[in-house]
Amino acid sequence: MRIVNMGEWPLGPEDEHPHPPNGELLWNESWYYDFVSEDGDLGGYVRLGLYPNWGRAWYWACLVTADGGRTAVLDHEAPLPGEDLTVTGAGYTAAHHTTDPLRRAEVHLSSAALSLDLTYETAGVYGYAITPRYEMPCEVTGTIDGRAFRGHGERDHSWGVRDWWSISWLWSSARMRDGAYLHGMRANVGLELDWPAFQRPPGGEVVHVPGFSAATTFDGDLPTETVLRFPGHATTVRPIAFAPVTLTSPGGAVAEFPRAMCRYESEDGRVGFGWTEWHQPPDWREHAWRPPV
Repeated sequence: MRIVNMGEWPLGPEDEHPHPPNGELLWNESWYYDFVSEDGDLGGYVRLGLYPNWGRAWYWACLVTADGGRTAVLDHEAPLPGEDLTVTGAGYTAAHHTTDPLRRAEVHLSSAALSLDLTYETAGVYGYAITPRYEMPCEVTGTIDGRAFRGHGERDHSWGVRDWWSISWLWSSARMRDGAYLHGMRANVGLELDWPAFQRPPGGEVVHVPGFSAATTFDGDLPTETVLRFPGHATTVRPIAFAPVTLTSPGGAVAEFPRAMCRYESEDGRVGFGWTEWHQPPDWREHAWRPPV
């Protein structure tokens, strides 16, 4: 398994564990676990986000179906977990275990609304250059509400200041039916950068892809289509089912987080499924996504 780290910060198995915070209120550490079935009919995600200087954790678990079903466990005042990353809130217990650092992890949720027991087997590791963060395309197996599940997804881990109310961004990750994985992220910061983007060809290794860009069409505030442009080809992303979250800052500002399970269609005819997010802080339209030049 190849580890690609675009950053100057070291990346190793020890980074799977929690990191010491600095003194800023919005210092955050988070773990994401996305999943989609091979046929694109069922998907979801889990996110555990720690705000130690704010005295709370955020726990999200969302499940959607292609026919419009949605179930969610959302807690923005969860107790901060210990090193074992187990959270017990009102009506739920959630556990997150890295059983083999950078290679295997497990996610468990027990609640009246939803139960998850999933294992993530890593297919590659990609570290960002612009912030301490890494992404791992994965094969995902286990059970959802007691029923067998097999699919794919991505998990990531990041730490540092996370101000949800100041910057909009797009993040997208998918696995194509031919076995290829793709990932691209860009923030709306007023300039173009070498954005975090990778591809993993069928049976190959994760490689950084320079020159990634994206353009989104909206109907009101709702994204209807995004075109991801990688060198030499484009992939069109269309939402299948949304699992949004509303986020309120310590000062009362509100941001919307319309995350969706999506269908991906490459211009060479390949099809796949994954997750995309279009983060919308206050006044996000002032920095809306624009077509690439």
